[in-house]
Amino acid sequence: MKLIAFDLEGTLVKSVSSWVELHKLFGTWDRGKEYAERFFAGEFDYVKWAELDASLWKGHTREEIMEWADSVEYMDGARELIEFLRENGFRIAILSSGLMCLARRIAEELAVDYVFANELIFDEEGRVTGKVNPFVDFKSKGQILRELKEELKPELTIAVGDGFNDIAMFREADVSIAINPHEGVKGDYEVKSLHEVRRIVEEILKRSSRL
Repeated sequence: MKLIAFDLEGTLVKSVSSWVELHKLFGTWDRGKEYAERFFAGEFDYVKWAELDASLWKGHTREEIMEWADSVEYMDGARELIEFLRENGFRIAILSSGLMCLARRIAEELAVDYVFANELIFDEEGRVTGKVNPFVDFKSKGQILRELKEELKPELTIAVGDGFNDIAMFREADVSIAINPHEGVKGDYEVKSLHEVRRIVEEILKRSSRL
């Protein structure tokens, strides 16, 4: 059994950040940008940052958010790549520091085995409460992948992502693939498309079969 872990936004789908896109949808980007700058300046931790962001959307409905989530498009080649991986014995995980409303939709459509993301909490009427279950922070992708490896004991682990919070899972993987990486993010391979990811995996499988 083999394991592959994907970042979601900017990797499998065209959304760059569900947090940013919801700020823009709800007209809260100015405050959201301020909170991001304060987080990166070390004023508060990730949990506090997530709740500050979500508090700006209090009262908005699940339907509004799912309308956005359902509109997000796949990166070219995403469905074909996931199908290829399943056919070749991979367990597939999505590790996203974005929101579960999007991650769960993609995981269900692609029949992904594991999905981890941050979850907005809604009240009984389906409105945002301002609270968040922050399952995936900027450092925990590595820990999540390590725990999956301990549980599954795969013969090969691959990680695919584009951002700084993917570096931790890159360190846990046997092979890391950076797709259109942000400045300063490096993997064992650097690619521009999911079609290239597939070619790299095919080559890795060919090499391992010859050993």
